[in-house]
Amino acid sequence: MDSIRLFDAHCHLQDDRIFGDVDAVILQAQQAGVHAMMCCGSSEDDWENVRALSKREGVFVSYGLHPWYVDARSGAWFEKLGALLENAPEAGVGEIGLDHALKDANREIQDEIFISQLRLARDLDRPVTLHCRKAFGRFMEILKDEGGVARGGIVHSYSGPKDLVPQLEHWGLSISFSGSITRASNKRGHEALKAVSPDRLLIETDSPDICPVQIPPGTPNEPAHLVFVLETITQLTGESPETVARRTWENACRVFVK
Repeated sequence: MDSIRLFDAHCHLQDDRIFGDVDAVILQAQQAGVHAMMCCGSSEDDWENVRALSKREGVFVSYGLHPWYVDARSGAWFEKLGALLENAPEAGVGEIGLDHALKDANREIQDEIFISQLRLARDLDRPVTLHCRKAFGRFMEILKDEGGVARGGIVHSYSGPKDLVPQLEHWGLSISFSGSITRASNKRGHEALKAVSPDRLLIETDSPDICPVQIPPGTPNEPAHLVFVLETITQLTGESPETVARRTWENACRVFVK
């Protein structure tokens, strides 16, 4: 395990729960073998901190308007996002998507904002990081209508059924699993994992959320905990940690690194 390199395909280093200690968080990640992290912006309020984090070695970034924050958007959000991306040709688009589990969610607005960002990613030839919770029917309709994603991308912290995995891969997406895969009760996730093509598998922490079961409840998650996701996936697939680490590193680089 000492020689492995891990790529955390989705985290939020800009989150207030860990941003104040981000130097220590990144160092701990590196000491655990996590040498690359995709840090995703979620709203206009955190894009500047994400931009600052993009200067750190091993930190890749994406900018997007998450469905949780659509109601707080300014009238100029899309222009601001476009300008950020134009000035950061290495950045991706994300975290974007649909969330029908939100109370009083305006689904029409979610659709509109999601579609506009998918098209922006296509126009700028950028990878996307997608969020989908209890909305896979509409999510798949939009992907089909938009012809998938041109530059590739991921569905992060995948929670859908195994049957959708081949369709998502067909539309150009990779599938990422977070700390939720470590839960013994997550049979759906375990089945979906086994349906993912070897060259489409990614691992993530979604820091500071979705802690692996090995971490005490209430503790903020961080990229160093990616080792527990790796450990669970090797147990479920029967492959060695070195094999899964190498494959997921190469897969993440193929998506995110130009």
